[in-house]
Amino acid sequence: MQSSAEPRPDPDGRRARPVGRPDGDGAPPTDDGSDPLAWALRRVADRWSLHIVDALLRGPRRFGELAREVAGVAPNILTSRLRTLEADGIVRAARYQERPARFEYALTDAGQELAGALAVLRSWGARQGGDGQHLARHAACGTELELRPFCPTCERAVEDGEELIWM
Repeated sequence: MQSSAEPRPDPDGRRARPVGRPDGDGAPPTDDGSDPLAWALRRVADRWSLHIVDALLRGPRRFGELAREVAGVAPNILTSRLRTLEADGIVRAARYQERPARFEYALTDAGQELAGALAVLRSWGARQGGDGQHLARHAACGTELELRPFCPTCERAVEDGEELIWM
């Protein structure tokens, strides 16, 4: 039986990536493209990708800047993740020097969309595994922010217990 931590081939031919934990019956989650969570996890669920995206949310960075901001990442791993994120349309590389070739990296619109997911993950991590000092707070008054779904048509937050429909 294949472990959930073992890479599985991507249906689109790119290198294999781990895809989450098995479901309750021990079978791995479906990976036929119909599960948006599995699709997203194939692109960003490794040790470094979201750290790279987080650093790029503060603006474009050169390789050396990213290596300093993403503490602990080895240069070969950073190179690999940047190439994968670029192939997945999350990061854009712009050459700023020909010889040797050097690039500045920035988030695409799709990469920028991960900001909300990172805010939710950071908030969850601060509550569950942190000391509570890294919670998002309103700069004007210092109150901890609440992160919740918002309906732009109704112009209101979706309340706890209200049904969400994933389409």
